[in-house]
Amino acid sequence: MSKRGTYNIYGIALSLLAIEIIFWLAIAGFYIGLKSYAPGLVYHRPKYFWLLISLPIITIIFLLLLRWKNKRLKAFSEVDLISEALPDLSSTRTIFKFLLYRFALTAFIFGLIDPKMGSKLEEVKSMGIDVIIALDVSRSMLAEDITPNRLERAKQTIGQMIDRLKGDRIGIIVFAGDAYVQLPVTSDYEAARMFLSGISTESVPVQGTAIGAAIELALESFAEQEGRSRSIVVITDGENHEDDAIEAARDAASKGTVVHAIGMGSIEGAPLPVVDSRGNTIGFIKDASGQTVVSALNENMLIDLVDAGSGIFIRAGASYVSINELVTELGKMEKQEQGVYQFSDYEHRFQWFFAIGLFLLLIDIVTGSARKSWTEALNLYDA
Repeated sequence: MSKRGTYNIYGIALSLLAIEIIFWLAIAGFYIGLKSYAPGLVYHRPKYFWLLISLPIITIIFLLLLRWKNKRLKAFSEVDLISEALPDLSSTRTIFKFLLYRFALTAFIFGLIDPKMGSKLEEVKSMGIDVIIALDVSRSMLAEDITPNRLERAKQTIGQMIDRLKGDRIGIIVFAGDAYVQLPVTSDYEAARMFLSGISTESVPVQGTAIGAAIELALESFAEQEGRSRSIVVITDGENHEDDAIEAARDAASKGTVVHAIGMGSIEGAPLPVVDSRGNTIGFIKDASGQTVVSALNENMLIDLVDAGSGIFIRAGASYVSINELVTELGKMEKQEQGVYQFSDYEHRFQWFFAIGLFLLLIDIVTGSARKSWTEALNLYDA
């Protein structure tokens, strides 16, 4: 207990700051360690990871609440019997009680995230083809002639394709002025969704649109196995400025790889937004003469691309991309047997985290004398 029957806010704040730093370092260490030593670990509801942000916010609110309660307790500063009236008032016990609630909440959050672990490795043989998606991430993909914008609609379309793949393997390449492998060819659809979510216009540092480089990189990224059915799906607005995309598609077709294209954007085009760090539009890009730059779909180039690549062209609508025809074309390709080692028999682990959270709350109930002290303090103040 601190002087005059109040809480030692400064000491509590320093203690919680140290615990906060250790907590997040431990979380980071466990996450990195699990990725390295437990590759079969996946998260059933990864969208709930954002709830972890609430933990430091709750700590700040707790300290503010203690400061407010100190002001109320100081109303007794003229009373000689304050220590006797509040014999159980303790900064140490208060920290302990708060940490019980905090770590219980942490356990409940991880219970919602629901980590799953593959109980064994087994070879799963399936029939399918190899598909690599080449996604344009140049700034022109931020144009909003397609809602919410071209890039976000393209990512949603890829997500729909992943949902409809049956036994096929998928890879993702991102490109702008250069091309990079975002995800090697894999049958792990959960990994594909995870890598897809992290794609943005910052994924490629060099601006431009090098469709040909993306197709060439896709050809290099396919597994070196003869007779496999392979397809490349280019998703772009077609504004190619860097290379000969038509020749790259023709070369792919000569090697037995079909090149399809999904055109993102409208013929009329739309201005290119300038966004701040929060993703809010704060203006539009202008050229050297001060005119607003408008990006339009280069449909003719993409049609020539798929003609050279023996594929089909699909133009995105304003709010929806129909991929039925594309899925049908992929389904017509000859499928081969492919054996891949993967984690199977995933077991949910949420119950362990909920059990830990309930156990911590039970400890608080058993050691709940601090609650009685608060009740006596508030009753004395009201009197």
